Amino acid sequence: MFSELIEIVQEFFKRLFTSRLFALALIFTLMFSGLVVKLFHMQILNGADYQDKYLQKTERSVTTPGTRGIIYDVNGNILAYNKLAYSVTIRDIGAYSKTADRNAMLYRLVKILERRGETVEGKFEVALDADGDMVFTSTSDSAKTRFMLNFYGQPSSDKLDDPAGKYPTNITAREAFEKKKRDYGLDQMKDDKGNALILPDQTALSMVNIIFTMELTRYQKYETTTVASNINLETMAEINENIADLKGVEVERSSVRVYNDSLYFAPIIGYTGKVQEDQLAELNEEWRQSEEAKDLPPDAEDKYDLNDVVGRTGIEKSLELELQGEKGFARMYVDNMGRPREVIEQTDPKAGNDIYLTIDRDLQIGIYKLIEQQLAGILTAKLVNEDLDPNVRVDSSKRMIPIKDAYYQLINNNVLSLQDMAEEDAEPIEKEIYSIYQSSKNQIMENIRNQLMSSHPQPMSDLPEDMTTYMNYIYTYLADTAGIIQKDKIDPNSESYKKWAEGSISLREYIYSGIADNWVDTTKLNVTTKYSDADDIFAQLVDYIIESLENDGKFTKRMFRYLVNSGTITGRQLCLALYAQGVLTNDPEEIASLTVGGEDYAFTFLRKKISQIEITPAQLALDPCTAGVVVTDVNTGEVRALVTYPSYDNNRMSGYVDATYFAQLNDDMSKPLYNNATQARKAPGSTFKPITAVAALETGVLSPTDTITCTGLYDEIAQPIKCWIWPGRHGPQTIEEGIENSCNYFFAELAHRMSMKPDGTYSPDQGLTTIREYASMFGLDHTSGVEIPENDPQLSDTDPERSAMGQGTHQFTNVQLSRYVAALANRGTVFELSILDKRTDSDGNLIEDYTPAVHSKIEIQDSTWDAVQNGMRRVITDSSAKSIFADLPVAVAGKTGTAQENLNRANHGFFISFAPFGNPEICVTVNIPYGYAGTNAAILGKRVYQYYYKYTTLEQIENSGALGVSNVTIND
Repeated sequence: MFSELIEIVQEFFKRLFTSRLFALALIFTLMFSGLVVKLFHMQILNGADYQDKYLQKTERSVTTPGTRGIIYDVNGNILAYNKLAYSVTIRDIGAYSKTADRNAMLYRLVKILERRGETVEGKFEVALDADGDMVFTSTSDSAKTRFMLNFYGQPSSDKLDDPAGKYPTNITAREAFEKKKRDYGLDQMKDDKGNALILPDQTALSMVNIIFTMELTRYQKYETTTVASNINLETMAEINENIADLKGVEVERSSVRVYNDSLYFAPIIGYTGKVQEDQLAELNEEWRQSEEAKDLPPDAEDKYDLNDVVGRTGIEKSLELELQGEKGFARMYVDNMGRPREVIEQTDPKAGNDIYLTIDRDLQIGIYKLIEQQLAGILTAKLVNEDLDPNVRVDSSKRMIPIKDAYYQLINNNVLSLQDMAEEDAEPIEKEIYSIYQSSKNQIMENIRNQLMSSHPQPMSDLPEDMTTYMNYIYTYLADTAGIIQKDKIDPNSESYKKWAEGSISLREYIYSGIADNWVDTTKLNVTTKYSDADDIFAQLVDYIIESLENDGKFTKRMFRYLVNSGTITGRQLCLALYAQGVLTNDPEEIASLTVGGEDYAFTFLRKKISQIEITPAQLALDPCTAGVVVTDVNTGEVRALVTYPSYDNNRMSGYVDATYFAQLNDDMSKPLYNNATQARKAPGSTFKPITAVAALETGVLSPTDTITCTGLYDEIAQPIKCWIWPGRHGPQTIEEGIENSCNYFFAELAHRMSMKPDGTYSPDQGLTTIREYASMFGLDHTSGVEIPENDPQLSDTDPERSAMGQGTHQFTNVQLSRYVAALANRGTVFELSILDKRTDSDGNLIEDYTPAVHSKIEIQDSTWDAVQNGMRRVITDSSAKSIFADLPVAVAGKTGTAQENLNRANHGFFISFAPFGNPEICVTVNIPYGYAGTNAAILGKRVYQYYYKYTTLEQIENSGALGVSNVTIND
């Protein structure tokens, strides 16, 4: 049996080896074995080496930004620093071949960011304002041009506004948004069930922003685009949880610039952001002229590129080269996804220099709060619970504020949101207000349509006030927004134009004449030959008007003006809405009182909230809502406080400008981006009189002991000047008494004398030249020297008598008056003011000590200094201001000023001063635009001195409400 088994095996192998398939099987077996061995070597023995060789195909150079220098106040308190943050980035890794798939991913990402309260950033310069309208957010004309070039994908501005009309720049923000929304397929999106997905404007705008920004780097594969910066940890966690559905999205470490006490320092420090194209060349040229680059060859690589974050405003901008650190450099291998695999060479970045300001943080904060409290005090004193006829002319210092103006401003200045009132989850009081608004709006729209379509329309002058406002708005909208009315084609000599100007024609009739005269652009209405006659064109235009006004936020606010005035929407309702929308902290007891109370209670309520600074002057944006205060060391020229009210949060502008917030700031009627200490130019009023006194004494037209007799009316010139005391008189006065009494007659006579030639002829030019010469001696012919933007001063070029009193065409900023007063206090040293103290490296080693430069030295008689300073001291001790300063332990010398700019608004108030008298240390200058009178500025100035000399504390100020307004009238 065993032998049989052997024979069977032998037979099997015999057949196998003699088979034709044996050779083929053997070959395949050997090949497979070789493959197994090769794979073993590749994957097991040498796998890591082969993997590295596969991935390390691209060498890449990467620069790392240096750490930006820290900004401190004069006492070493940190004002600006850098903080580790996390950013959401996206890169095109080719994961989405279909537009629909990409859009679906972006939709998921944006919804996460919205849910977490994050702001999507990018370079699509359109945002939604508080009214829900689309607005451009370009910060300048050049920025707008650059955006339009990117929008159309054109290389040169020559291509814009081409004859064919392919690249128009006069499109609206809404039109720009809608075009990109279509281009990116966002109007074709579907939900998970295949139904059409209608995106909210904000969601669609965020998605447009991301795609538009990614397109700008579409030729740089794997280049990341930042979607959101400084995200919170919850956002990071949710994105990481959903990262599988967000291909190309990453969360990366980054750095963000943080500003402490931002509200008080934002106008000084400014903020950082990505360098703009028009700023890039300027920065690189400035750098090449700097000490850092002086030894570099001409062809050395530029310091800045378009990815750099630089100072955009304030000290961040003016000291950009000093604050900017040196970049680090790394040469590395990256994989096919652009991710680093191995660093070949590396140079670490270096920190920028630190900057110390001359500004005292606590002084700055305290003065800001004092300003707010002073403005609140003025407002509460001026509010009245009655309707006032705006056409009745009253003294500008005695104007009152109807409470309905304050109610209306809650809507007009976006303290309350109409959009929130329209939401499904709105509170009952919000729904009540919105329902009244909607029903009223329907009626108003019907009235507008009837007026426009009437065959016998009323002339503009015969319309009620509200309808006149609506018609004027429609005309302005058609001309300035829609571009349908072409103003440049209107003949100002035509009969219809003259009638429109005088109000004897209706808007309907005027537009009909425009259709006939071809200054109505019917192409904007898509008019075809079917609508060829004027009636059809106008009917279509009316439909366009009604449709446009339906969602026009600015028109909505005009309607609200009359709904509030008529009592259709009440103050009580609007005050309750402040609680419903979270503007005021929930207070059940107060809400109950408001609910059952009438309009008298609503008046008391709102007045109390203003007094307690729960509703701020900036929010109401009524006169006055702005002010500026500058405190300067008169012996060094260093500015200790440079305060403007209101202000903004520069943290929301840092790195990337929050477009919605920026639009909100631009729309804010209190103008928080406008610096009232350095940019608000106003006629100085009587605060200019000390310069006139110096000029008169030095030119010899008056001695310190000479007198001029005031009769109350100065009639030596063609247009007589009334002294404020008229029909009274001051009688004979010396120069000190003239300053004390702020006598207009006195200073008009001084100017007149300086205008007299030796032969006795009157030369206004001579008088003006003298006044301008002495004003220039005190530095009022050029900017003050502070290292942030400042408007140029303007010396008067007309009417020497009025110019001598601070009128004429004089216009100066607060900080320019501060430099003049410092020279007055220190007896002749005119500094170039500075807000910079010193510059150190990151280890604290001194690099540069900033010392204010002396611009000039005024050489005049001691008797002149004595007379002028004594006169200013008498203003505080002997004039009507005496009762205001009586309890102030510090001896102050000062001068108030009141200037009228607009007959329909309150006067401006000014106060210049220095202290202590006899041995001056500081000067304080105050400007309150539309602040009614110099008295209010003087009261604020006194409180600044109390705080500076520690007769009150920051804690006491922070715990105070509106400051009382004195009933003392300082005549100036």
